[in-house]
Amino acid sequence: MIRSDAVTLRQLRAIAAVDRAGSLTRAAEELGLTVPAIHSQIKGLEAAMGCSLVRRAADSGGSRLTPEGEAVLDAANRIEGVMSQCAAQVQAISRGLMGRITLGVVSTGKYFAPWLVKMLRQRCPEIELSLRVGNRETIIAGLETGALNLAIMGRPPRHPVVQAEPLGVHPHGLLVAPDHPLADGRAAPIETLLDEVFLSREQGSGTRTLMNRYLDRIGEGRTVEFLEMDSNETIKQAAIAGLGVAFLSLHTVTEELASKRLHLVNAPDLPINRQWFLVQPAEPQPRVVVERLRRHILALEGSYLPSLHG
Repeated sequence: MIRSDAVTLRQLRAIAAVDRAGSLTRAAEELGLTVPAIHSQIKGLEAAMGCSLVRRAADSGGSRLTPEGEAVLDAANRIEGVMSQCAAQVQAISRGLMGRITLGVVSTGKYFAPWLVKMLRQRCPEIELSLRVGNRETIIAGLETGALNLAIMGRPPRHPVVQAEPLGVHPHGLLVAPDHPLADGRAAPIETLLDEVFLSREQGSGTRTLMNRYLDRIGEGRTVEFLEMDSNETIKQAAIAGLGVAFLSLHTVTEELASKRLHLVNAPDLPINRQWFLVQPAEPQPRVVVERLRRHILALEGSYLPSLHG
């Protein structure tokens, strides 16, 4: 019975050397081994294969491979090729020239993240980049467990400990349908504004947290009515339908503003300008490929972020 699991690279290299050199003696010289050592490797390989792989020439002119030995040699050559490729890949990975990275983006960032991924793939085609989109809590959990190598989000978390670098301005504002009374561009009276229904994301969303803080500030703690929805897209469509006032990242509504399906509300202290941050777990020695991709993202200087003009 053939026991392929008992075959070693040393045995395969020994039979390849015998084929090249034409004898056990010269094969031993080539590999820097003794003849008994080469003989032992060949015998071990023959035992694993269950047949004779090398035979001595009839004229005592050296050693040749049997047909079975030729088949094993073919496999040995292919294995050496695979190992050579593997070594090159390992070296490239250790130098940061290739590798696999998972980039996390909060839900609001999905409107520009594909453009960023496209730019990065053009600049680093040898890096395998995966994109994961989730709410703030999901992205923080991914950073903590190591499921994410890098993340783009608003306010960096306090835990886990991260390294955060700004990427660009992230504006937020209030939006309504074009036929809404607050769409006329005039300054909205605070009392009138607070009487509206506010279309909001779920608790835990960064946008929801920012909206709550804003309304608490202008309303001095007054209770307002919320209609909670699970996605920016749903909130946009609800605002267009006239169900209430949406508080959204303006990076999510560039097309709706340009087509005038949504209008900005002229309210105090708006837009609220925050920052997008590139975040990564604080590690003593980050992987070289992660550092390489981080530098590429920073070098783009937010050119992938949506423009609110033109």
